[in-house]
Amino acid sequence: MRILPMVLAVALFMEHVDSNVISTSLPAIAADLNTSPIALKLAMTSYLVALSVFIPISGWISDRFTARIIFRVAIVVFLAGSVCCAFSFSLHSFVLSRFLQGIGGAMMTPVGRLLLVKSTPKNQLVIAFQWFSIPALVGPLVGPPLGGFITTFFSWHWIFLINIPIGFIGLLLSSIYLPKNEKKYIRPLDWTGFFLSAISLSGFIFGLSIVSLPALPQSVGISVTILGVIFGAIYIKHAKNRTAPLLDLKLFSDPVFARAIIGGSVFRLGIGAVPFLLPMMLQLAFGLSPIESGLMVLAAAIGSLGMKFGAKEVYARFGFRKVLMAGSLVSAMFTASNGLFYPTTPYLLMIIVLLFGGFLRSLFFSGVNALAFSDIAKEDISQATPIAAVAQQASMALGIAIAGAVLEIASSFHDNILKLGDFHTGFFVVGFISALAFFIFRTLPRDAGHALNEKSKQSTAQHR
Repeated sequence: MRILPMVLAVALFMEHVDSNVISTSLPAIAADLNTSPIALKLAMTSYLVALSVFIPISGWISDRFTARIIFRVAIVVFLAGSVCCAFSFSLHSFVLSRFLQGIGGAMMTPVGRLLLVKSTPKNQLVIAFQWFSIPALVGPLVGPPLGGFITTFFSWHWIFLINIPIGFIGLLLSSIYLPKNEKKYIRPLDWTGFFLSAISLSGFIFGLSIVSLPALPQSVGISVTILGVIFGAIYIKHAKNRTAPLLDLKLFSDPVFARAIIGGSVFRLGIGAVPFLLPMMLQLAFGLSPIESGLMVLAAAIGSLGMKFGAKEVYARFGFRKVLMAGSLVSAMFTASNGLFYPTTPYLLMIIVLLFGGFLRSLFFSGVNALAFSDIAKEDISQATPIAAVAQQASMALGIAIAGAVLEIASSFHDNILKLGDFHTGFFVVGFISALAFFIFRTLPRDAGHALNEKSKQSTAQHR
């Protein structure tokens, strides 16, 4: 049962680390490509734009050609983009290479989730998602220090070339272990919905990226974000009047799915800002080197790994409603507690706080990810998985934008120079936002997720 999520996790770990590893290597890449780090940050957003455009269509493509085939094709496309990035000779070639990588990444996560949900009995989903969610939790934390290490002691080109052996391992294992008995489901493609969703999501996420990483005037970022919201509203109206929309928003009529997606997104608004705020605070306010700060935040990644055992028993004992309510609140408190760190705070104490924070986040996400699919019919899974992936990308981008806006506003009171108190304010704000998920999970039915805790002999037999 654990083989499938671990096979999928190999490819997803490659994707999540790669998308975060580049941040500390921007100056070196920019110098090599004869451009500025600020201009190169725009190239990073090309990856996010590719995700925004192609994630919504991943469900349709998986139905048309089978998820097994598309997942392996996605790995090949991602590896091709990685090689192109390593051999880029200009800003334009790097932008196009990152976009190609993003196309592969846009397929890997939602299609991997689709394979996991379809192939795993519901009473085993919590454990499966515990393993499946590890790359998303660990990648943003280990990516920056890994990028700093590779760039310092080797060359930035290896940031992308190390994907090759990892990708081939994922390709080999997925060819062996992914289910081979999938049925194709051919349905008409909602072209109007595809273009509307592409403009909406790419505008929203690209705009937020400009706001949080001001490589362009923030007025541009705000305008593009508003444009994305407008087209999102147009898509919602379009989807209501179509029998087979690209993203079927009727799934939100299921109260458990709706609260899992919305509550998880609100929680991610705060959690997504931690990999942005913490390394910056440790380097700018504490004076630590990139490698030292990377080793510090690695504690949170270790905590995430530590919760791979026991999550199913916790949810079975206390129920999804109670655990998600308590988990969102306590985890938000640990996020806010980073705002109590000072240069004089013992490193051991900070490591313990980060360790337990990662532990709780891992418990939370393994439950909320599984809960979203607890009442979803098998024929609707290919619609639900891209919706979950879109919500995750949008909430993470919005969380970083909020954190960046808080830092900018706070620093504006003292000559736009970032001080320790500004980071503290940022952690308090994003921690408060994460805590708001408590009120969403409080409205869950008391028996929410009961199918995930049932000991179904029939489902186990089918799985075998």
